[in-house]
Amino acid sequence: MNKSDVYKLLDEKQQIFIDTADKIWGDPELSLSEHNATKLYEELLFELGFEVEHAVAGIETAFAGKFGSGRPVIGILGEYDALAGLSQKAGELEPCEEVAGGCGGLAKGYGHGCGHHLLGAGSLAAAWAVKEYLAATGESGTVIYYGCPGEEGGAGKAFMAREGLFYALDAALTWHPGTANEIFTGTNNTSMQVEYTFNGIAAHAAGNPHMGRSALDAVELMNLGVQFLREHIPNTDCLHYAITNTGGISPNVVQSKATVLYMVRSNNVPNNKKLLQRVDNIAKGAALMTDTTFDRRFIDGTADLLPNEVLERALYANMETIPLPEYTKEERDFAAKLDATCPKEEGELPGMGAKYDPEIRKKVSELSDGGNATLNDFLCPYFHSGEQSPGSTDVGDVSWQTPTAQIMTATWPAHSPGHSWQNVSGGKTGVAHKGMLYAAKVLAATAVDLITTPELLEKAREEFKVTAAKGYDCPIEPDAVPVPVEEML
Repeated sequence: MNKSDVYKLLDEKQQIFIDTADKIWGDPELSLSEHNATKLYEELLFELGFEVEHAVAGIETAFAGKFGSGRPVIGILGEYDALAGLSQKAGELEPCEEVAGGCGGLAKGYGHGCGHHLLGAGSLAAAWAVKEYLAATGESGTVIYYGCPGEEGGAGKAFMAREGLFYALDAALTWHPGTANEIFTGTNNTSMQVEYTFNGIAAHAAGNPHMGRSALDAVELMNLGVQFLREHIPNTDCLHYAITNTGGISPNVVQSKATVLYMVRSNNVPNNKKLLQRVDNIAKGAALMTDTTFDRRFIDGTADLLPNEVLERALYANMETIPLPEYTKEERDFAAKLDATCPKEEGELPGMGAKYDPEIRKKVSELSDGGNATLNDFLCPYFHSGEQSPGSTDVGDVSWQTPTAQIMTATWPAHSPGHSWQNVSGGKTGVAHKGMLYAAKVLAATAVDLITTPELLEKAREEFKVTAAKGYDCPIEPDAVPVPVEEML
């Protein structure tokens, strides 16, 4: 068996993985509450011949499917959590929520606005194809599909990394749905989320306000303190917050309980921890000023990403070799209509390289009709970078324990925003399915390369030794436990 046979297998069995993605789309579950998705994946992994491990790292919705023996051990990462506030009917050209009584979480207002229904199924397809390769050839090697919950506000991979899970891998591969076909490169900010619940004393706001101690005042004073902090932090740092409990709707009652959730970002974990300490101190000050107390709950944290150029180039070589998806007229027409509903930024071009490299920008401009194409049906030129993006991902935690790389493929129209109703609407189209299967082929082919070309893996690991030399500093606090997002709604 060779890589061409792997692609043929994926084409023949594609409906299994398309159906899986669509089922997950139709029953969206929030971070760390993906019980139905976990059951579906574990049953399918078993049917496909994997050895299945439930509740990996003690997380009920984390799992693993393993096949093979010996080295190298290649991990393929999958996700399957949805987002709140994104209930949307498929195939619509305007915001259109699923009515009550609809499919699963859609009726609750959830939806797959980040495409994790595709991500999980595409990664499973890749892992299955590698399994079939190992079974047919008898090559030494192990493939492990990791079901990683809670990427959207749960940091499942970081909790898994806290247990040292990914040190056992020789390399890890993953992908993400997007609007362009490209290597995902560079690094990103770290992040930490902490919930502060202030406890005061209720009282009649007119009759005896002097007897009350306002938890809401404490939240407001904390937010004011953080606003002043913003002037005194590096421009790489960010502070975000949401008041999740204001203490009720009665203004004539002194609020006895109020909660604010903070997300603190910085360029690396040590700096993030220092910044978080400053936010903690502001919470202490707010409590002192209002004569209240507060409970602090650590929610999650993620590390910065370590790019691996050797793995990136291996992935890109397969992206160049494997034919890009071909679309029907109907698929292109719908993509164009959906794209017309998306916000567009003047001069915006697809791909990471177009932001930083003038030659790549020129090439991408030609390929995308100056950024006006409604579907990016081309492969962006290869671009490797150490540039830092403001967002965060728990793939970063994996990258500190094993060489890691990822790609993005076009599963949505060219200008579809992240976490949008457009992404949910287009999540079951042929464009989405074809982008998912293209990603599966690229990941599977690269895993085969790592199995059959020891020197390639050796080079990737040599690079990793240099980039990860200072060691993994886990952003998850030692006594923290995973918190389902639903608990904070």
